[in-house]
Amino acid sequence: MKLVQLLSPSQILLDLQAEEPWSAIVEMVDALVSTGKLPTEARDEVLEALKTREELVSTGIGCGVAIPHAFSESIDQVVAVVGRSTVGIDFEALDQALVTFIILFIVPQKNYPLHLHTLSAIAKMFNNSEIRRRLAAAQSQADILAILAAKPAASSA
Repeated sequence: MKLVQLLSPSQILLDLQAEEPWSAIVEMVDALVSTGKLPTEARDEVLEALKTREELVSTGIGCGVAIPHAFSESIDQVVAVVGRSTVGIDFEALDQALVTFIILFIVPQKNYPLHLHTLSAIAKMFNNSEIRRRLAAAQSQADILAILAAKPAASSA
């Protein structure tokens, strides 16, 4: 499953207002609720699952990317939201780089293998420095969707 298949323009936040990880996660979950992609009654459950996951180890994977993720019993399909920070957020990534791209996704509790597949696909895509460069320069949600839909060139960090 490609990330672009999980997104609509309303699930792309071009300029996150948050300045720290937890605020960014809350901002992104609230965007999913406001667009109807996540039921309002699932908000607290999802936030608690994300907080528990983030407390285990930071989801900052390096190269300016974080992938917060969790499971929920309240959804039947994967939901995702992409956020971009123009100032960068300290997710305590292994490389200590500030995070400018956050890809938050929630997987149905009953579908653990899909979680691993989705996480792997996102990490592989964002490992490509050209994709990160193009996403940073994108001017609109449509631009970001087009970049995510394009077949990636050779990967390089």
